[in-house]
Amino acid sequence: MFEALAKLLKALNSDRAPGQISSAFVFAMFMGFTPTLGLHSIILLLLVLVLRVHLASFIVAWGLFSGAAYLLDPVFNDIGSSLLTRIEWQAFWADLYQSTAWRLTRFNNTTLIGSLVFSLIAALPLFFLSNWLINKYRQRFLVWINKSKVMQVIKANRFYQLIAKANEVREAV
Repeated sequence: MFEALAKLLKALNSDRAPGQISSAFVFAMFMGFTPTLGLHSIILLLLVLVLRVHLASFIVAWGLFSGAAYLLDPVFNDIGSSLLTRIEWQAFWADLYQSTAWRLTRFNNTTLIGSLVFSLIAALPLFFLSNWLINKYRQRFLVWINKSKVMQVIKANRFYQLIAKANEVREAV
């Protein structure tokens, strides 16, 4: 976990596209908020691997969103319950449940469908908010850190320069 956190910080401090990190946060929200075992989890993991999101960011954020899911579980259950018990939609849900593929998704679970709907609603705001925060971090905080006297002393150190050079060589290979 510490290695993933270090890679997340490295990605935040690099020139990596903020969209890759923000996408990782969005996918991690879906994985963290929804119950893990299910067809949707397999599809989400495949999307994470195919769409080249930042994996360390995904892993760290998945852990954070999984922790937050315990606090939001009653909200997810209420959303799912209200969706699944609507009188107008009973025939719709019954027709879907007759399909074998639909039963594999386990969307008749109130917590699963509630957390999925919540995640769908929160996905775009989270993407744009995290993109904005990453850009602000790079423009203000990172610049401030690099200009600080402590960082200038560290970067002037011969040992730091050797480690930086070794990292460049390792990444090139």
